[in-house]
Amino acid sequence: MSIFNKLFKPKSSSSSEKPKTSGAERGKYMPDITAPADERFTKHFILNGGKFLYCIDMDEVHESFDNILLENDWYEQDVFCLDEKLQSVFEGYNLKFGRQKESSFLLSNCENLIADDGSLLVSSNQIKEKKLKELPQNFVIFATTSQIVNNIGEGLRGIKKKHTGQIPTNITTIKNFEPKEGAKDFMSYGSSAKNLYLLLLEDL
Repeated sequence: MSIFNKLFKPKSSSSSEKPKTSGAERGKYMPDITAPADERFTKHFILNGGKFLYCIDMDEVHESFDNILLENDWYEQDVFCLDEKLQSVFEGYNLKFGRQKESSFLLSNCENLIADDGSLLVSSNQIKEKKLKELPQNFVIFATTSQIVNNIGEGLRGIKKKHTGQIPTNITTIKNFEPKEGAKDFMSYGSSAKNLYLLLLEDL
């Protein structure tokens, strides 16, 4: 079922009452582990300040990407992109692909999307050995709904299984999508806030 169908489908009158709990109420910042992973990711990602663009097919991906370029006046600009496959997918926009920090934005995919905190898990497959602060301020990330996992541990296990024999290095999370104060976990230590657009393609 589409992620947005699940998020915005009408609720029946019987579901309006909150379920009774035997213990203390769930804290404001405790993850709602009862909700589906895609709903949790979307909620936390938006709360983190990310810009979320849900697409049901590649036509919508290109339409959303085009709107991002128009909104930011990024046509015919330098783009930091290390993935040749992505370069071919988005080659029709007169962009100049390279590896300069001064590029208008970074175009990349990611390893996983983390539902519990709305972060993106990346590795040397996407950013080589560069630190996040060495990359452009603006990110455009292309991912699919099948990349959503519950937590970082599940994401790390997935990376190990997917890349058996050649596990990537420089594994980190991107979580801060707007400047704000707050504690950082060890996986995002030293990272800087990024202006991030997520093109999320439904593939389930």
